[in-house]
Amino acid sequence: MLTLASKLKKEDGGKTGRASGASDSTYRVSIRDRLLTKEVAELEANLPSTCKASFPDEDKLHHFQLAVSPDEGYYQSGRFQFEIDVPEAYNMVPPKVRCLTRIWHPNITENGEICLSLLREHSIDGTGWAPTRTLKDVVWGLNSLFTDLLNFDDPLNIDAAEHHLRDKVLSVLS
Repeated sequence: MLTLASKLKKEDGGKTGRASGASDSTYRVSIRDRLLTKEVAELEANLPSTCKASFPDEDKLHHFQLAVSPDEGYYQSGRFQFEIDVPEAYNMVPPKVRCLTRIWHPNITENGEICLSLLREHSIDGTGWAPTRTLKDVVWGLNSLFTDLLNFDDPLNIDAAEHHLRDKVLSVLS
């Protein structure tokens, strides 16, 4: 993460020494990237012990992967990969999250779509995305999908929820 932070400092300091014909847009750093520099540092300092974030390209903090390895519940000892893309309009819109691991889960479809209220851009109940939320909230929410946020009452994957409710023991083994 130091790469992008040092790049931002270097670009801020380099504005005064640029050629007179250079465009201002060449030297601008997006608000998203400035926010991500701070949020990623906070995230890494407060990451749950069951999660690990990885950045394939340290200059692109807006695209990373998260591995969740629950230490309790139905999914204990599993390892689930998520891909997180932070759009340019962040923090006004939520990150786009997709589960890369095929999983039989009431709140995750077989295609990797996720039902997590804080990832909803517009939410009637007030639990959806708000500009005050951060990446840390997203990571903790994804981690909680395997423990306390496991929702059988309003599932995205109805078949998985019915299967879990019908026979909890078999759902762990399948």
